[in-house]
Amino acid sequence: MPSTMTEVAQPSPAFQMRRALGALLMLSVMMTVFWSQGVAARSLPDFTELVEENSGAVVNISTTTTPKNGGTGFHGLPFNERQLEQLPEFFQDFFRGQQSPFGGGPGNAQPRRSMGSGFIVSSDGYVLTNNHVVEGADEIIVRLNDRRELPARLVGTDPRSDMAVLKIDDGDDLPVVQIGRSRDLKVGEWVFAIGSPFGFDYTVTAGIVSALGRSLPSENYVPFIQTDVAINPGNSGGPLFNLDGDVVGINSQIYTRSGGFMGVSFAIPIDDAMSVFRQIRDKGTVSRGWLGVLIQEVNRDLAESFGLKRPRGALVAEVMEGSPAEAAGLQSGDIVLEYDDEEVQLSSDLPPMVGRTPIGETARLTILRGGEETVVDVEIGQLPEQSGARQPAPAGENSGSSAAPLGMTVKPVPAELADSLGVQGGVVVTDVARGPAFEAGIRPRDVITEINREKIASIDDFRDVVAALPDDRAVSVRVVREGRAIYLVMKP
Repeated sequence: MPSTMTEVAQPSPAFQMRRALGALLMLSVMMTVFWSQGVAARSLPDFTELVEENSGAVVNISTTTTPKNGGTGFHGLPFNERQLEQLPEFFQDFFRGQQSPFGGGPGNAQPRRSMGSGFIVSSDGYVLTNNHVVEGADEIIVRLNDRRELPARLVGTDPRSDMAVLKIDDGDDLPVVQIGRSRDLKVGEWVFAIGSPFGFDYTVTAGIVSALGRSLPSENYVPFIQTDVAINPGNSGGPLFNLDGDVVGINSQIYTRSGGFMGVSFAIPIDDAMSVFRQIRDKGTVSRGWLGVLIQEVNRDLAESFGLKRPRGALVAEVMEGSPAEAAGLQSGDIVLEYDDEEVQLSSDLPPMVGRTPIGETARLTILRGGEETVVDVEIGQLPEQSGARQPAPAGENSGSSAAPLGMTVKPVPAELADSLGVQGGVVVTDVARGPAFEAGIRPRDVITEINREKIASIDDFRDVVAALPDDRAVSVRVVREGRAIYLVMKP
């Protein structure tokens, strides 16, 4: 009986070649992926050596404050008042003792404790931190990385920049940080912080520089560094380092809606901080340059009304009486474009420039006035300790003339109101209906002193200027509201 044999077809040489090439291609792709991942890992910064080199000069600062009139009733509170305000309202109430089971009131007043961070800038014991870390403290203790706890005295503070200088008198040959140059920072470069968030000593967090020259409402004289480094209560006053291990800023504030880190942190540039430090160390006080103007941002509509091709500069809304600006002839409506040949892009750029200028030095301002650029020299004065805000007075009734173009009714400014606001001439708005004035933001009780860069001294001036307004572009309107002058944009 014959046997049956089955033959198995062998792959052709061409097929075997394609399969081998496919395997080689897959292997090549995998090697490329692994190699690129290794390169990416190697390109990320390694902070280990930097942290080891600099941790010794970073300190934890704990303060004790004895309540003067009662207290929170909570012993061992890890936040001071400013840090407490960043927490949700429920926790504020809890820690302040308003709803706390620990009780409160004068009978249970306990010393309030808070903590923050700082760093040593000289081997003889000078320490930099934030003013809000030590504000009102009766006792300040500095704890070093080697667990030594040393008492420190307050040399001086500068609330405007939120800085404080401490001195450790018992220390000897203390470790110090290396001071860098914040002016060399670039957006996008790596930075890291060392501090004590929530009391967790020597916590290291890292990120990048998000923006430079940020202006915050509470500190107009500090061009803050914005980062995405995780900063929380307790980090305040700690150093911000670059990848050279140099301090480039002092961590000061965070933007938060939850009381914790939300990706937006602010640091005082070390260039400004060291200037404040030297003045406090040498004189005990801080002096800043003063121009004596109230300024506002130039938006697109204001730029159009003043004849600028694009928004830039700082618009002078008011020149203070007796100020260096008044002596130099600056006027409301001037737009400062350059300060000592440095361009002023945003209105927030100007205060730090003026503040850094030595008292008595002459600054060269390039301004836009009447559509033309001109140069004004100003001898910079000293910033007053406190500038009193004028309080608005009731407009009252007046039986003078009135006018109602542009959807608003105006009257002469009563003498009492003019004296309280420090204005001469102008008209006060008594009623605003729907129309160009309302859309511009003009409201009753506003005092109009200028329209389209024309002075308004009376009702007749008001009528003449309004009658001549162009109908093809926006115009500026200067109003004095609640004691302060601002420029609005009206489109007739």
